[in-house]
Amino acid sequence: MGRKAGLTDEKLHAVLGNEFSIFNDIERLVIELADAMVTAPSNISDDLYARLTKQFSEEQLMQLSAQIAFENYRARWNRVFDVGSDHIYFWMRKVTS
Repeated sequence: MGRKAGLTDEKLHAVLGNEFSIFNDIERLVIELADAMVTAPSNISDDLYARLTKQFSEEQLMQLSAQIAFENYRARWNRVFDVGSDHIYFWMRKVTS
């Protein structure tokens, strides 16, 4: 999905290593939101919310938050059933390279 959205291999690998300097300010803001949403209990600070509303409309922020929440749901649901990666990213990389 990341590659379809235009993420480079370099950015995809950076997320795994927690190296965010490669991302622009808006991308880092979205990563910060995702990190805040997946902690337990999740807490979006007033500061983070204020920064988000400077970059995104209310509708955009609702859609973004819903997608992050859905991906978190899927990740947690997969753990219940021990669903592993299908390695499609690596397969697609070989096919498209």
